[in-house]
This record gives sequence, structure tokens and C-alpha cells, in this order.
Amino acid sequence: MIRILIADDHAIVRAGLRQFIADQADMSIAGEAATGVETVSLVRAEPFDVVLLDISMPDRNGVDTLKQLKQIRPEMPVLMLSAHAEEQYAVNLLRAGAAGYVGKDSASTQLVSAIRTVAHGRKYVSQDLAQQLADGVSGRGGEPLHAQLSQREFQIFCKLASGMPVSKIAKELFLSVKTVSTYRSRVLEKMGMKTNADLTYYAIKNHLIE
Repeated sequence: MIRILIADDHAIVRAGLRQFIADQADMSIAGEAATGVETVSLVRAEPFDVVLLDISMPDRNGVDTLKQLKQIRPEMPVLMLSAHAEEQYAVNLLRAGAAGYVGKDSASTQLVSAIRTVAHGRKYVSQDLAQQLADGVSGRGGEPLHAQLSQREFQIFCKLASGMPVSKIAKELFLSVKTVSTYRSRVLEKMGMKTNADLTYYAIKNHLIE
């Protein structure tokens, strides 16, 4: 039996996921969480076979929650859920330790397949994402600018783009202000931008933030 933790702040989404999973003889819902903090607390308390994690939790973004979950239980697969197109986030999340990425508009059969795939220790990627990754390896891909960022750079990029000051980012991530400023410089350089406003504009245009 695959024991699943559903982490999404929308009750109606959790109910829909419960309905899909209830029809599967080899799966059960072992827990639910509506915030990133609740998710981390439940995972600290007991292991799950798969975590379904919404990328847009109300108290912290999915990248932060994912990183914390992987620190607590590195072997536990985390399958990311999002309403955003996978090309916007998927590559960076896979680098950060996600076992896969499923859009909320995906068919229930795709979600069930993804859960089984990651529960057996494999990565789940859609055919479109697999092609995108293959194109990137072969040098043919027109991958977005943020795909070239490391997982830490992407994490800091998201916070800068949302308007968070360097000092607060440093406090949240337990880094020095100087270190965060260095990461900020790297992000701007890699993306060919000059200001935080440029990052915010890019993030909004590419649906990385609301």
C-alpha cells in the first residue's frame, strides 16, 4: 500500500485528489496538510511513501518546503503539483530534489501513474518535459533563462522576484547578508538583468509568481 500525504491549501483540491486515490487498490491517504509548516511537521512525525506537494502554499513557496522535506527524509519522494505549465518550474524543482512534476489540469490517470512511478524510486516526467530535457542536453532547447540557475540561485531568485529584501532572505535561509547578495549578483548576471524589478517583471511574465 502506497501511503500518501496530500499538501495543498485548497480543500477542494485535496477532496479531488482523495477521490482519485480512493479508487486505487494500492494507495491510501495517510495525511493531509494545508500549509508548508503543517507538511513539514507531519513528515517529521512519520514517514510517507509519497508526498503530493502544491508549489504555491500560503505560508512558504514550494521550493523552500521541498528543500526542508528532503533534508528531513532524503529518500522520500516528493511529487510537485502546480497549476503552472511544467516548463516554468519543472527543471528547477527536479534539480532541487523533486521526484516529479504534475500539472493540476492533468488527467487523473496521469497523476496515478506519476504516484506509482515515484513510489518505486523512479523520476516522473511527462513526454513533453522529457523532450525538453533531451533538447537541453543536446543543445537544441530554447529553455527559459531561469532553467540555468542552480537550485539555491532559483530559490533566492523567487524570493527576490516576490519583493523580499536581501536581509529577510538571509534570515529565512540562515545565510549571511553578504552570501545572499553574492547569489543575487550571480542570478542577475546569469539572467542578463540589472535590478530586482527586472527579476519581478520576468517572473510575472513567465508565471513564476502571481
